Amino acid sequence: MTRAIAVIVARIIFSFIFFMAAGFKFADMGATSTYIASAGFPLAGFLAWVAAFFEMALALALITGVFFTEASLLAGTYVVFLAFAFHGPSRWTDNQAEFGFFIDHFSFLAGLLFAAVHGPEKWAIRRSLVRL
Repeated sequence: MTRAIAVIVARIIFSFIFFMAAGFKFADMGATSTYIASAGFPLAGFLAWVAAFFEMALALALITGVFFTEASLLAGTYVVFLAFAFHGPSRWTDNQAEFGFFIDHFSFLAGLLFAAVHGPEKWAIRRSLVRL
């Protein structure tokens, strides 16, 4: 029972992080677009909306357990992309805190990989295309 509780708490935390990230994007899409453009990406407005809906989809998958393994792997790939795109080595010289932000993404990746391998445990709607 302890294992199941730990897993559901982790799922809640994972999903809350993505719900929050999407919520901030939806709350100020202009600021999100500006931040994306500052990293050199074209079509920043479009990408901001894509990111917000993608994060909502990840949050829903992680909390419900639907396509949990796939969502965990996609989320892991996404956070590594975010680490390099927005907190990568080119930003460390101007702001050393960026290195900390960069490293934090890999801690998140570790948890997501662990989740992908171990699955959603109890209290999940189990649908998956991939079995690890």
